Amino acid sequence: MFTTIKLMPKPNMLNRFAVALSLCALLGAAPEVSLAQNAKPDAQRTQQLNELLREGRKQVDAKAYDRAIQIYRQAAELDGKNAKIFSGIGYLEAVQGNYQEAVNAYRQAIALDPKNADFYYALGYSLANLGDNEDAISAYRRSTEMNAKNLNAQYGLGIVLTRTGNHREAEQVYRQVIALQPKSAKGYELLGASLIQQRRFQEAIPPLEQAAKLAPRQGTIYVQMGAAQLGVGNRQAGLTAFKRAAELEPRNALIQLQIGRILRAEEQWDDALAAYKRATILKNDLTEAYLAIGEIYIRRQDYLSAILAYRDYVRIAPNDPTGYYGLGKALAARDRKSEAIENLEKARDLYKQQRKSEEAKQVEKLIKELR
Repeated sequence: MFTTIKLMPKPNMLNRFAVALSLCALLGAAPEVSLAQNAKPDAQRTQQLNELLREGRKQVDAKAYDRAIQIYRQAAELDGKNAKIFSGIGYLEAVQGNYQEAVNAYRQAIALDPKNADFYYALGYSLANLGDNEDAISAYRRSTEMNAKNLNAQYGLGIVLTRTGNHREAEQVYRQVIALQPKSAKGYELLGASLIQQRRFQEAIPPLEQAAKLAPRQGTIYVQMGAAQLGVGNRQAGLTAFKRAAELEPRNALIQLQIGRILRAEEQWDDALAAYKRATILKNDLTEAYLAIGEIYIRRQDYLSAILAYRDYVRIAPNDPTGYYGLGKALAARDRKSEAIENLEKARDLYKQQRKSEEAKQVEKLIKELR
């Protein structure tokens, strides 16, 4: 049975299957700040402020972001009505992954300049990375209402709508992007992916073909094409598309991971396993791949190989009970009861810490069966 593929990974891991929503597009290499038009500081105050702004930019150029933020906050105390100073702080916080601090700064910027579409876009980006989907959608909408030609905001809106399951609305956003920029390969690719999410596989193929014409060397397009072809039952065309994606971007672990997801959803276990393994070779900390490998080996009753995969997983994700649970099951199947119980107890305790009582009870039941 075909299941929908992921368009977007976790918020703090936006990848090439999503649009690159870089805040650099908003502010450039460093935040641009200037005196507020309605502020009339004295000469000493003006000189002090300008010195702070110059020093802040110097620290940004040196990538000393924490120091730059401190300096810009000092500047904000001198000129508290300058929205660009707060947007600069927001940018620097977002660059470091401090999205809540970025949200706070952008909201201050918006309070001072509520008609700035770029501020709403940047706010939406930061909220999306926090997983605050509803507020992110609102911010992106506001940005697109002010400036419909802001394609980054349109893409951001479409991606978060997809994340929340609003596939029809996301589809309309991507169609609007294509209307604004008919030569946007990314617009056609995301439209095709949106149609796949809706299981409209045949309809997804034409926009993906157009995307491939516009960007013939973009591997992710062929991943989506492979998913669409599998969806209409054309297995050979699907595998050919996946092969093309891998040829175009042979070092891209995330492409192999995506191929693995799709093939696994299609229950093509051997091909899925091979894709997941290629992903781990290219990037040895892909927890999702190790977990999937372990599960596929369990399904094939190759418990020794499953043990090795789950050990890799718990090494990378020591606080995730899922790995210990899978490892415990694989060890139990090999009649290594003491090791199995040890790992299952770790899984149970972690589930309890995470307040997942049902999962903890399930593990406890298995522990009792082994004793």
